[in-house]
Formats: sequence, structure tokens, C-alpha cells
Amino acid sequence: MTNCIAHVNVARGYRGGERQTELLVRELAAYDVRQVLVARRDEPLTRRLRDVDVEIRPVSGQLPGVLRALAGADFVHVHEGRSVYPAYLRSLLVKSPYLITRRVNNPIREHWFAHHAYRRAAYVAAVAPQVGDVVAAYDGQIRLEVVHSGSSSLSVDPEFAAAVRGAYPGKYLVGHVGALDNAQKAQELIIEVARDFQTTHPQIQFLLVGGGPDEAMLKAAARGLDNLEFTGFVDNVGDFLAAFDLFILPSRKEGIGSILLDAMERELPIVAARVGGVPEVVHHRENGLLIDAERSDQLAASILEIHGSAELARALGAKGAEVAKNFTAAAMCRKYVALYESVLGPICRRKDAAQ
Repeated sequence: MTNCIAHVNVARGYRGGERQTELLVRELAAYDVRQVLVARRDEPLTRRLRDVDVEIRPVSGQLPGVLRALAGADFVHVHEGRSVYPAYLRSLLVKSPYLITRRVNNPIREHWFAHHAYRRAAYVAAVAPQVGDVVAAYDGQIRLEVVHSGSSSLSVDPEFAAAVRGAYPGKYLVGHVGALDNAQKAQELIIEVARDFQTTHPQIQFLLVGGGPDEAMLKAAARGLDNLEFTGFVDNVGDFLAAFDLFILPSRKEGIGSILLDAMERELPIVAARVGGVPEVVHHRENGLLIDAERSDQLAASILEIHGSAELARALGAKGAEVAKNFTAAAMCRKYVALYESVLGPICRRKDAAQ
């Protein structure tokens, strides 16, 4: 009998964790398993997976509804922190195993309930060793594995990408893609650099791609800047990456920063903060430049260094494309399949192998 894997992601919006959930569901569609997605109603994740053979069970996000939606699942894969507890309670009720993916290096809630929920998981999969270190320090009884995030292999419409570049003729386009969540992504540092560069380096144009809770605040902070623009949330991230000359991610905290993998696939040089699992994918002076968190001066200097050397930019971009080949969605999926099978047995044959 075909086993059922239930993915749970009740986060709002569409950020890196939702993109990675989508990638895994799409990759698992090639395997002989039945998939269920438990997610919030009318959120981008459910809309984006309508073309995949997955049963979507919409919920409000509250624990009782999520618990009911897990009915019939042989294995539960929790993709964000809120849903750890319904998976834990279901495990107590019907002995169903579950796996938790931990994508952030934030401390886990210090509470007996949380300790029990994380300990009972078949595995906690950290997206980078640095995230795993946080989990291990929290509770040494947790069964921990590292499963890196995968690149998205984003499609590109050459005409749209050319139109983005054409909107800034003669400019060096420095791009950032991420939720406008300043506490994590530190977009205020980009605004600070843009304000300095407006008069000293007017040829450099900043483009912030994404929406989020701090959009109004950040736009107010950027008022008067003609070298920085906000696009809002977009579905065609690949087109914007294809238009950029340089990608920047000056975050205060990251799990692994999976958007970096997508930027590297486009052979973009990168400037990123040395936080969380970012050094796993960005190696200083090999495929990008790493800076300290909260250092707008280092961000500015790194942008100018890459802008001033086409040879350095090409070398960083070429090496980044090589590094990205080690972080594919298919590789991520194979690691998760191995974890599923270590609990359920060999139940995940690829469909093409079964024919």
C-alpha cells in the first residue's frame, strides 16, 4: 500500500521556508508516495502547488484544525515551528512518526512541552550545521540530522529581465530579494548605504524585491532616494536575479539563506553577512564576500570592491555556480527520503524505477 506523507506548513506568506516546502513536494511527486499538504487557506504555497499531485488540506492554522487535517498520514513532516505541537500530539494519540525541519538559528522555546515535542520527533533536520548547533545545545536527546536547503532552478523570461535592466540604463544594479522583515534581513543597512552612494556613486542602483511587514517603515526610511526602489512581492524572482549585477544579503540572522543558492545559479557575485549557515554556501573571496552583521561600512566597501573589478565579479560568480550544483532540490529530496525510509522502511521507490 502506498504510504502517505503529510507536509505541514501553516506560515503566512511565501518566504524561504515555503519555497523549500514547495521544492520538496515537487521532487517527491516523482516517488511512489501519496502526499498531503496542510497549509493555510488562500496563501501562496497552496496556490503554487495546484499543478502537483498533492492533496491540499486548507486550515486556519489553529492546533485543533491542523491535528484533524493530519488524519490518515503515515508520516508527518513539519516545515515550521507552529506545527510541531499538533504533530507531537498526534504521535501520542496514534503513534505516527514525524520529522521537524528547523530552518532558523533562533533559540527554541524553553518549555517542557517543547522539549518533549522535539525529543519525540524521529528526526530534527537542520538546514545547516550552524542551525544544528542551536538544536543540539537546546537538548542533547534530540535526534539531529543536517539536510541542506536546495536551489530553486528558477525560470527566466529574457525579455522581462531585459526590461528590468532597461529601466535603469547605464546603472550597476545591486539587488536584494527577501521579505521586508528588518529585524531579520536588515534592509535598513541597504538604505543607509544607498543614501551615502546617492551622491558619491550615483551609477549604483539598488533594487529591493519582496514585500513584508516592514514595507511602510522601510519606504519611509528611504524617502528621497532616487537610487533605491522597492518592487513589492513578485512571483518571477528569477527574472530579477537575471537582471542584477550583484546580490546582497546583509541579514542579522539566517538559517542558510536559500536565496543565495538561486543567486549563485545565475552566476552572481554575492555580498552577505556572516550569520547562521550563510558561510556554508558563501565562501569568503571564493564565491562572494562575507561581512559582519550590522556593518553598513563593510557592506558599502564590499559593494564598491566588486563594482570596481569586473574580473573579481566574474570569478566570484563562476565559482558560485559550481558551489550551487552541490545544493540542488533533488539532493535535498534524496536526503529526506532516506530519513523517511529509516523510519518506515523502503517505501519511496521512484515512479520511473517502479515501471
